[in-house]
Formats: sequence, structure tokens, C-alpha cells
Amino acid sequence: MTSLDTDDPAWEPTTGGPHLSALLDQVEAWIAADVDEDDKAELRALLDRATADDGAKYPAAVLELRDRFNGTLQFGTAGLRGTMAAGPNRMNRAVVVGAAAGLGAYLADALGADATPRVVVGYDARYRSADFARDTAAVLTAAGAEVLLLPAALPTPVLAFAVRRLGADAGVMVTASHNPARDNGYKVYLGGRVVTDSGQGAQIVPPYDALIAERIAAVGPAAAVPRAESGWRVLGREIVDDYLATVRALSDGAPRRLRIVTTSLHGVGGRVLARALAEAGFTDVLPVEEQLDPDPRFPTVAFPNPEERGAIDMAIALASEARADLVIANDPDADRCAVAVYDPTVGTYQGAETARSHGWRMLHGDEVGALLGVDAVTRHKAPLGGDGRQRTLASSVVSSRVLARIAKAHGFGHATTLTGFKWIARTPNLVFGYEEALGYCVDPENVRDKDGISAAVVVAQLADRLKAEGRTLVDALDDVARAHGLHLTDQLSARFSDLERIGETMARLRAHPPRTLAGAGVSRIQDLSAGVDGLPPTDGVLLEAGDGTRVIVRPSGTEPKVKCYLEVVVPVARDATSYDVGKARVAAHARLDKVKADMRRALGL
Repeated sequence: MTSLDTDDPAWEPTTGGPHLSALLDQVEAWIAADVDEDDKAELRALLDRATADDGAKYPAAVLELRDRFNGTLQFGTAGLRGTMAAGPNRMNRAVVVGAAAGLGAYLADALGADATPRVVVGYDARYRSADFARDTAAVLTAAGAEVLLLPAALPTPVLAFAVRRLGADAGVMVTASHNPARDNGYKVYLGGRVVTDSGQGAQIVPPYDALIAERIAAVGPAAAVPRAESGWRVLGREIVDDYLATVRALSDGAPRRLRIVTTSLHGVGGRVLARALAEAGFTDVLPVEEQLDPDPRFPTVAFPNPEERGAIDMAIALASEARADLVIANDPDADRCAVAVYDPTVGTYQGAETARSHGWRMLHGDEVGALLGVDAVTRHKAPLGGDGRQRTLASSVVSSRVLARIAKAHGFGHATTLTGFKWIARTPNLVFGYEEALGYCVDPENVRDKDGISAAVVVAQLADRLKAEGRTLVDALDDVARAHGLHLTDQLSARFSDLERIGETMARLRAHPPRTLAGAGVSRIQDLSAGVDGLPPTDGVLLEAGDGTRVIVRPSGTEPKVKCYLEVVVPVARDATSYDVGKARVAAHARLDKVKADMRRALGL
């Protein structure tokens, strides 16, 4: 695929791009090699504006072209993700064709000339997702692969399940998960005969990403890449039935008393989650109708990410009105699961009367992770599996340390991994893994990835069992605090339009880290780029104070953000009353607020 060479003498140093004539040549070459008529027309219109009066009449068009041709959209461990538009630095059919051709070349190298790679391809309901999936199927089929296409726009966990269930050597999921509507993406999984260890069926990690990226870079113009007209197989709905059967197997079969409100945030999880809950015995389920069906515009939310403020307000408003017990929200590709509960201790009854003012709140990902961790050791009972190996819980380095304490208390192993399920899912003997960004793997035998559908079912039945005892998930969190100390976590993040500021922010922190966190002296500073505690190097900084307060700062892997992951730990007596635990939470929240203020100053936010 075409890329710009910044050492070329035609490069214009004052504008960060080539001279206009060189840029126009690049654009013309891309148009000639593009495979989509609409994309060609889009670039041609930009080109016409950019050349009016030698670029003086429409300078914005020149700048837009420079950005679109400022290199190529980079393929890495997250695959591809970016804004949908024409040009090499955007998500479009030409870029996808090149990515599919590169993946096909990598599989041919990895398996040998006599092998036929098997690849499963899935897609969500975003704009162009189905087109990108069909292009992938066409390119891989022409390259000699056996391609199995999912039958409809479906959740990412169904694709991850299909890779393992069908013994596929690779899987491709076209999705941008919880990104804004203008974005799309391309996740790659490896399994079958390519990856045969504990990472079989998980998303790619190094060196696979670099090996595939090398093949992509060697692909010629998109129009010259062979594409089959047919030959791939569209799977039947049985693959969804098989996936749901594994989710149903997680059910404890108890009678249900719970009333649940659900939302799919205009994504593809709504109908699949409804079936999963119904087959687990939950019949009193109320979806947010306005957000139930897929809609690539995501019209009722600013960002289709349940972590973002306001994203699940419609769901908790319905829950308050309907006197529900639980809210479950999936992100648009349903690999994440958010949980909201009624917690009378946080009700204010001040100002505007809302579900939040009455006490409805979303649980933090670490809170749900702790609850599911306790549930996992309870479900699996013994810390050793039938093969005599120690069962293991895993969490990412930016997640709460409480899961390690839970595992140790029950004799289970624990692994700390780099951020992302591509790492968590590779943990040997894994029985449960999570990361604080609302990702949970409760059934790694079948899905080596985060799965918002199966996690929802397990959370729902945990809440149901507690309701039968006259208790709630909030009471269960108090139990965790009594047993392992109160671990309270939060996040501070900054979104940047200028990506250079991300590097500058990280450099400022490395040069001038804070000396105290909420008044406690910082006793440990570690640069994660050097590798820490056996973890591979990653861009991040860890700060730890003498009282156990911890902060990890890192750039987001999927958004233009710098994120700070904050955790404070407050001791709680094993016989503490609910009132005592509540007081500990108030103290922990106050300390977190001070840590946030310290980090804002340190990062110059």
C-alpha cells in the first residue's frame, strides 16, 4: 500500500507534509487504485477544492488531504481503528482490502503452501461494517482460504466463540466497539493451527501484529488485489444457538425473582442478550426500547460507551420508574458489560430529582470484577483443576489489586497482565479475567475475550441469589471490603485533539512526577516502558505511595486520551457494620479526590 516518505526532498517541513504537487500526485495515485466509487468521488471533490487557485481558495481542503495522506492507518495489536473516509490514513474499503491481503499472506506463510487457512469473519451494525466484512471474505477467498462469514451483524463475543468452536486459524471482527459513529475498526484473532497455546482464539499480540503489518505493507495497490465474487460460506444461525448454549450452561437453574432493565446503546447485543437472559430463566426484563435496535448513528448518546457520563441515563431512569433491581448495559459490540444498582447510601435528594439523586449508580468496573472474582472461585470450588494445575484469575495492571487478594485467600493463582484482553486471555489455566474498563471473561474455555453477554447473565444470577437472601450487590461489595480491605478506584482522563500533546504529557510526568499522593509520600515510581514485574514494556508510569495509594498513567490504546487509573486502599475490620464500611467509603472517596487533584497538577491538565 502507498505511504509517504518523510525523507523525500519533496517533503515540505513547514507544513508537516509534502509540497502540494507531490501531495496531489499521491492523491491521484490513490484514486486510481481505490476500489470504491464513492470514496473516489469523495477524494476527487477534495482534490478539486484543494487545487482551486493553487490551494489558496480552500486551504481547509489542502489540510484535510495532508492529514488523510500523512502515512497509512497503522495495523497493531488492536488491528485497525479510525475515522471512516477515503485515503490511506482512514478506514475505508481500500485499506481493508490491503489488510485482508496482508492477513492472507501471513496465514499462507505461517501454515505453508499446502494448507488451507480457515478464517471466520464477523461484523457489527456500524456504517460500512458489512461492506468491509464482504471485502475481507472476497480477498481471503481469492487467496485460497476457507472463509466462514457470520450470518448477520452480531456481537464480538460470537465471533470470538466461533474462532474456537470452528477451529479457525484466524478471525476478523469488523467493529469500532464503543468509538463514535464516524469510526470503524478491524480486530484480528489467531487460533487453530497458528496459535495452539493458552492464547488460542485470542486477539493478536506481538510478534503477530508486526508480522501481519509487514505483509500489509508489501501489498500493492488495492485495485490489483484479487477479490473473489463468491466462494465463502455464510454460517447459519446455529452458530448463535451454539454460543448461547454455552452461556446457558453458566446458569445455576434457580427460580428467578429479579427485575432487570437492559440497554444495548443502539448496538448489536440487544436481541442476543434478551435470549441469553430468557434462557437463564429471567423473564422480567425491560429493554430501553429507544436503544434496543442497531442504529449506526447512536442518536441518543454523545458517545456509545457505557463508561461515558450520561450514556446509561435512559436505562437507570427506566429502572427507577419501574422499580427494577438491576441495570445491565452493553456497549455497541456487546463485549463490555456495565452494571447499575440502587444504592441508598449515595442518594442526595438535592437539586433536580433524578434516578441518580435517588441513589442509582453505575458500579465501577473494578467493583464488578471483584464480585465476579468471588463468584468464580465459588463456582469452581477447588483451586486445582481436574488436571491438578492451579486455577488462575487474571486482571490487567491498571485494574484493582483486590482480585489478587481474592485469589490468594481461596488458594487460586493470580496473574497481572498488560492492559487489554489480548493479554488477559492468554493466561494459562484461566477461569476468570477482567479489566476495569468493563471487560469480563467468565467462560474462557469458550470465549478467549471479554464477553458482555455471558458476564451479564452471571451478574444477574448473582444479584438474584442475593435478592433471595434479602441482600443486594452493594451488600456483597461490603463483604468484599470486610474480607480484603476496601479498594476504591476511579479514573482521570484527558482527551486531546492534538495527538502530540499525549507524548508531551507523558514526558512531563516522567520528568516531574508528584512527590506525594493525597498527602502520602510517593515511595515507588516505575516506568512501565522498561518492563516491570515480568510484564512486557508498555508506555506508562506507575506511582505508589506509602499508604498503598497507587496511580498508573498511560495513553489509551483506542482513543486520543491519557488515562490515570487511581486506587486507594482502606482497612476494614472483618466484623465491621454496614455503617462502618460506609464511613470507610466516604474516607476513601475523599482521598481519591485529593489524588485526582494531585494528578491534574502533575499532568498540567
